[in-house]
Amino acid sequence: MGPSIPEIIEILERTPAVLATLLGGLSPDWVNASEGPGTFRPRDVVAHLIHGEETDWIPRARIILTEGEARPFSPFDRFGGDKYKDTPMPDLLALFGDLRRASLDSLRGFQITPERLQLTGMHPDPALGRVTLGQLLASWAVHDLGHIRQIVRVMAKRYTQAVGPWRAYLTILERSK
Repeated sequence: MGPSIPEIIEILERTPAVLATLLGGLSPDWVNASEGPGTFRPRDVVAHLIHGEETDWIPRARIILTEGEARPFSPFDRFGGDKYKDTPMPDLLALFGDLRRASLDSLRGFQITPERLQLTGMHPDPALGRVTLGQLLASWAVHDLGHIRQIVRVMAKRYTQAVGPWRAYLTILERSK
């Protein structure tokens, strides 16, 4: 199945509300939950998503639409959201919502046709290489879903010991990635 812009937008436009509902107003113990050193806490995931709005998805789509493979994408710093480490969670959620709305306005303005979904760009990682606009946009939606899953998993693991014998039935506690 090829990517559907309306379906992609359905996911992308809901992510800020999902995160605001899930994380808004929670205690620091929840939003700072961690799986250990070098892992993303829920607040880090939101900061990472903000950084992606600023530097990744729409900028790369613009490159594909205007320059194609002539200009490779800039590498994405997955830890670029660290600049928001001291930002309060309500501010992170609000900023993410604002940036995502602007990104979706840009995406809608691109007037993407099935033909334009086949346009290509060059990823700086040789393992990815040539990618289509359709692949980029589908990955954006799946990226959101993956990070929602990650947040929920990290939060659930706070109670790994607390659930006692039910742990055997709570598969979210057994999955590492």
